[in-house]
Amino acid sequence: MTQVLTTDATLPTAIHYCVNFARYYEHLVDMTLSFTADNDAPQLWLPAWIPGSYLMREFARHITAVHYQISNDSSSNDDNGAIKDSKSYRAQKIDKHTWQLPDVQAGQSVTVNYEVYCYDLSVRTAYVDQQRLYGNFTSLALAVAGQEQSPIQVSLLVPAAFLADKNEDKVVLACGLEATHLRSVSEYGAGHVYGLYADSYEQLIDHPFEIAVQDRFDFIIRDSEHQTLSHRFFLSGKHSANLGRLQQDVTKICQTYLNWLGDAPFSDYTFMTYASGNDYGGLEHINSTSLITPRRDLPSINEPELASVSYQRFLGLCSHEYFHAWWVKTVRPDVMLNVDLRQEAFTPLLWVFEGFTSYIDDFMLQASGVIDKASYLTLLADQISRYYQTHGRAHQSVAESSFDAWIKLYRNDENTGNAGISYYNKGALVALCLDLTLLEKSAGRYRLFDVVKAFYKQVKANDNCRIGISSADISVVIGQFMPIAEWEDFESRYVNGVDELPLETLLSDNGIMMQADSKENVHKHVPWGMRCSETLAGLLVNRVQRDSVAAKAGISANDVIIALGGIKADTKQLATVRSAQQPIDCHLFRRDELLRVTITPHTVEDKEQLSQSPSYPHTVNLRLAKADKSAENKVTENNAQKQPSEPAWSAWLEVMTHY
Repeated sequence: MTQVLTTDATLPTAIHYCVNFARYYEHLVDMTLSFTADNDAPQLWLPAWIPGSYLMREFARHITAVHYQISNDSSSNDDNGAIKDSKSYRAQKIDKHTWQLPDVQAGQSVTVNYEVYCYDLSVRTAYVDQQRLYGNFTSLALAVAGQEQSPIQVSLLVPAAFLADKNEDKVVLACGLEATHLRSVSEYGAGHVYGLYADSYEQLIDHPFEIAVQDRFDFIIRDSEHQTLSHRFFLSGKHSANLGRLQQDVTKICQTYLNWLGDAPFSDYTFMTYASGNDYGGLEHINSTSLITPRRDLPSINEPELASVSYQRFLGLCSHEYFHAWWVKTVRPDVMLNVDLRQEAFTPLLWVFEGFTSYIDDFMLQASGVIDKASYLTLLADQISRYYQTHGRAHQSVAESSFDAWIKLYRNDENTGNAGISYYNKGALVALCLDLTLLEKSAGRYRLFDVVKAFYKQVKANDNCRIGISSADISVVIGQFMPIAEWEDFESRYVNGVDELPLETLLSDNGIMMQADSKENVHKHVPWGMRCSETLAGLLVNRVQRDSVAAKAGISANDVIIALGGIKADTKQLATVRSAQQPIDCHLFRRDELLRVTITPHTVEDKEQLSQSPSYPHTVNLRLAKADKSAENKVTENNAQKQPSEPAWSAWLEVMTHY
């Protein structure tokens, strides 16, 4: 029998989980939970969602039947803590994520057994196969109701079969928790046992883990008191990344955050990254982050000095999740402070936390020097273009988008772009506008960065305990840096309202020119107000804008257009007829039914009416404005040439000179 890492008698461990990966080839994990009941008929529960991802994921759906055994004293247990020769009971499920153990009485020792199906290649759940053993405890560990604050020990059992075709020296555990490592021996060969320790269930579920063949590098970051913070970066999956370049750039980004914020809410930090084909995402934790990225986004061996667009995307992901350690994990919405993971936690403030982060993440790439200012403006221009391409911005405010995250953001459909806006996208641009407005109203003294830092100072004044903030708290702090009436007007128009963001004006005032890209226009990308993709069957309609030519013709999402003007429909034919002035016959399939509709282009009257409405570009470009040479060359009364003035954009882009 495999040796199990038994509980250390010196540790006040009340709850023990054994995570057995013996059936990894079936994507199954066998879980054993041991605890002493505090009350009769105790209950076990599993979270329905994971912090940082605001959708009811219903993790309990991956658990099969839960069984348990009872013992009255330790003499009933074998050397590994399992109960000997005890009757097995079947737990009763009382709701979608809660099980009750009706035969258990207070004071009895209980062992619970269940299996979890783990085959979701994301950062939110769990995934096991021949290559990697990855998990979030929100998907794996049933909590004992009423004992969530009890200390916990976890044993991760890695079978010899998993190690058989690997270099064991490169099979390592990545996790933000303190861990032990032992080799175990069984009749099937030598395996590994890793031990993890957590102070509570809440701490446990904030620490994902991965066991796999992984590359690793370490680096040191220093805070304002010159204290060192150790950082570790793990990279698994097939890749050929330039680890030296990656270490250099990630170090610069992390150090820039510490230069700004002074210190960190952690003493060490772990990056966990899995390189895949096309998957992308990240999830924040208090002293770690779990990332998944297309391997092409990692730096190549010949990565140019100016990072490629794909590599910039990965660096932005690292920056985004790293900042969340301060801004989501430590300062968070008030409803997330002591949150119940079995039900939704509605808040209008996700635009503050995800929006601020989505603005600051790319901004810090140029502030740290890993990309230049022109590259940053390209990233920002992409955000602005997405905003202009989302017509739903006229219907849903960014505060409403935040509140509706649970039912809308993660459930995109063909109407999403017509009805709403992302609090990531618009939130980032509201943050930009607020940053530039603060600069203007404070005569250059204050920034959005000062608002964030003010909240983090509250954390440090609160014995470094996390804090929850409300909309009222936001107003109080922002009111310290700009007139409160100005903020209330801003909030009313751009946060709670749907007024168009004054992007062009604010950027121009700060030395940034915004221009429409005439080549990448709406007629090229959204002809007749519809987005299509070419398939073997014809043109598949993905989305149709409201009040567009296509919508008025009766074309709908998921239609397959097979002919336009009597000619087989493809992208070339669409490009040929999209500027036609006469009605065009269109044949299409809706489901399995053939329909004929008539596409009527805008009339002269329509075009005149449209010309009187505000128009916004489909795609924009941003560039630094050139300095006014004439002003620089003026002479004073003493005939001495004036010193060149700083460019208008420097007060905005060169933020780190103030911290």
